[in-house]
Amino acid sequence: MEKIWLKNYPVGVPAEIDPDRYGSINEMMEQACEQYRDKAAFSNMGTTISYQVLEEQSRAFATYLLEVLKLQKGDRVAIMMPNLLQYPIAMFGILRAGLVVVNVNPLYTPRELEYELKDALCEAVVILSNVAHTLQAILHAVNIRHIIVTEIGDLLKPPKSYCVNWIVKYIKRMIPPWSFPHYTTFRDALKTGKTQPLNKPLVTGQDIAFLQYTGGTTGIAKGAILSHRNLVSNLQQAMAWVRPVMKPGQEIIVTALPLYHIFSLTANCFTFVCLGALNILVTNPRDLKSFVKLLSRHRFTAITGVNTLFKALLNHPDFSRIDFSPLRLTLGGGMAVQQTVAVRWKSVTKTPLIEAYGLTESSPAVCINPLNGRHFSGTIGLPISSTEISIRTDDGEELGCEQPGELWVKGPQVMQGYWNRAEETALVLQDGWLRTGDIATIDETGFVRIIDRKKDMILVSGFNVYPNEVEEVISRMKGVLEVAVVGVPLEDGERVKAFIVKRDPTLTKEEILDQCHRELTAYKIPKEIEFRNELPKSAVGKILRRCLKEEKLKA
Repeated sequence: MEKIWLKNYPVGVPAEIDPDRYGSINEMMEQACEQYRDKAAFSNMGTTISYQVLEEQSRAFATYLLEVLKLQKGDRVAIMMPNLLQYPIAMFGILRAGLVVVNVNPLYTPRELEYELKDALCEAVVILSNVAHTLQAILHAVNIRHIIVTEIGDLLKPPKSYCVNWIVKYIKRMIPPWSFPHYTTFRDALKTGKTQPLNKPLVTGQDIAFLQYTGGTTGIAKGAILSHRNLVSNLQQAMAWVRPVMKPGQEIIVTALPLYHIFSLTANCFTFVCLGALNILVTNPRDLKSFVKLLSRHRFTAITGVNTLFKALLNHPDFSRIDFSPLRLTLGGGMAVQQTVAVRWKSVTKTPLIEAYGLTESSPAVCINPLNGRHFSGTIGLPISSTEISIRTDDGEELGCEQPGELWVKGPQVMQGYWNRAEETALVLQDGWLRTGDIATIDETGFVRIIDRKKDMILVSGFNVYPNEVEEVISRMKGVLEVAVVGVPLEDGERVKAFIVKRDPTLTKEEILDQCHRELTAYKIPKEIEFRNELPKSAVGKILRRCLKEEKLKA
């Protein structure tokens, strides 16, 4: 297929980037810290640190890891915490020490944590005291040599830091009892590291920066090996796309998605650090009342999120009272953005909701809509710089325009493979191409449309039913808050089932079926409807269809 998308790039966006322009992600971050040293870098709970402080404290942490703990280049260090000032400092420190970051969801159960720490062969962990009991439960089963514990308020300005830590521990009782034979506090690590110079190891583009765990396109959670070159490439690709509309040193981005998630890590943290922006870190976006108050206090210019987050904000009564005049960029990813949500967002904020697409295995960005677009397109946009895409059959045969097939991706941002999983790597990486597991089409102008996850597709009497389409139709009903559609196995195929959270308690199954009959072919209409108080979600708020399917299989 001719690379038609190269003819349609937004003005100012280059077709190619140089993946080897920077030797490592560290070089890009250090350059940004020097260029914007006096500007605010991160803010959380009323405390703001500058780029100079970010550089100094991450250097101190790197020094502690190398000179005190004697960790060696390439050792894996886990970070288990939500969005706090400690996260970027710890993460940049680990990278500057030539070590590998292993991001861990702080909501993990002991079983999940044990699996990831063992699989990654982690030597050390930086952990929030609130979840330290989870590590304690499995410490005997893992080979963790060094533990660094931090508390929520550790980097806030005194006396607030002491007050927050005291309230969290003694008033709200958010810290279950824990005990380790040996550990260091994050504060002490920084204090000790500041007393010694950093002897930086040589870090190259081929060195591993992250083991980013994902369910991927197959099976159990796997560590996607993301090299410094992968991250440098995706950063340059993202920067090329946003530079025409973003102003270096003047942006304020709201970071509600957790930084341990690849979308937030690259789109918010890395990209906007390179722009010299202020990142407003939201520790608990599920507390919508506090979140909306936070938004009202900042003249933010950019925000990223997933469909469920945008919908939750729009449904809060105080959200529409915020001054959105500075807002220039709203970026949605992680799951499909529903048209109803995008239309409401534009109506309330006067800013379009721009959809992007990526996956952990591609660091993550693959496609982004033009940022100067005025309306929601319903597509994931165009392939970013130095990125090729192909729509193919199960046998790898390339398809033409508007023909649905699996989306394949090639570019310098594509991972090196899965950590210690050669067979699973071979299933998704073929001749430099990444098989995404997503069903998509490409139109004559090069815009890509995701139809659904290949593994989520429902087969009804020989016909393909895509859950996204059914969910979109049901979500348009005013009485529906959230919806997830899955396939329930039958002897000769599947039937469609919808799980729905009501906004209007009087909503009935009959009303939902009437809506579906008006807009869907008969075989796409749900044969079962179940109302729920809530739907299972990932750490970033993505509805987890697989959990609902697993429930039915176990029933």
